[in-house]
Amino acid sequence: MVNTRAALLAAFMTAALMPTVILPAAANAAPPGSAPAPVAEVLASGLTGPIGSVIGPDGALYVADRAGGRIVRVDTDDGSMSTVASGLPVTGPGGVFDVTFIGDTAYALISVVGPEVGGSDTGGIYRIDDVDSRTMVADTDTWSRQNPPDADIFLPSGVQYAFAPYGDGFIVTDGHHNRLLRAGLDGQVSELVQLANVVPTGLQLDGSKIYLAEAGPIPHNPADGRVVALGVKHPAERVVAAGYSLIVDVEAASCGLYALSQGDSPGMVDPGSPGLPNSGELLRVNGNGTFTQIVAGLDRPTSLSFVGDTAYIVTLGGDVLTVADVAADRHGMWGGCSGMGAG
Repeated sequence: MVNTRAALLAAFMTAALMPTVILPAAANAAPPGSAPAPVAEVLASGLTGPIGSVIGPDGALYVADRAGGRIVRVDTDDGSMSTVASGLPVTGPGGVFDVTFIGDTAYALISVVGPEVGGSDTGGIYRIDDVDSRTMVADTDTWSRQNPPDADIFLPSGVQYAFAPYGDGFIVTDGHHNRLLRAGLDGQVSELVQLANVVPTGLQLDGSKIYLAEAGPIPHNPADGRVVALGVKHPAERVVAAGYSLIVDVEAASCGLYALSQGDSPGMVDPGSPGLPNSGELLRVNGNGTFTQIVAGLDRPTSLSFVGDTAYIVTLGGDVLTVADVAADRHGMWGGCSGMGAG
């Protein structure tokens, strides 16, 4: 039987694309006289299987458009899109998974593009030099092949899913090998921590503290969908919140911490099966270890970014959604307004 460690990651990449819809807010209406419930609205459409995203130094949203083999800039005011990197490797399950910046320089995380999946490229972290030019700075593919985890795996290269700048390099999640890597701009790659079968996905860094989203193994029970905290120097996990299935990202707004659930799992399904359509949720992380639903009905969301208290959500179907003023009620939220930076 195929190991379930990469099931969630494959789900993002293989699910059929669905039509764009304007998504509803959470079902409960706001009481009279209170602030209206947040609503998700479509800002941009037309991407093809996008996964990771980040707010760039210019305030625009940059999206890893995996199946399109490109990185796309989305203007957060009018939704207009432009390509900043093209011709990136694409395979059935792989391609560019994430994008981030160090200063004004963009970097792409490319994964699952080798011969096991019909590709001929090498995954890793690439510096974007121009729209049609890139340079590898860290070969996470080869390092992972040469340093396999002590676990049942079927992709020697792993599935490097998300990354974030740290020091002179990056922290990288691997959702198949179940570990976090450190990758330097000097090309050095090392293991930060080996995890259990938790399927690490998105991450948010706050100084030397890592907030990590965990989807959990099949059948993706809600108890296995978690946000955990760990330190770069002392990487022992501490559960921050749990209780929703398929947690795929965690990000900080100007006040508090938020998470993204891809939605309800169909149950004991084959690896690669997606969550149920239109069941994803934007969640607030509470200080008591629970989540509060902010918006429901999202169609297979894959990543979350913030500008202030406005959320930008990327969906597998190719939409970019906005949710304004997600932190209208600040009571009890994780992190409060003590200076946690948005990622």
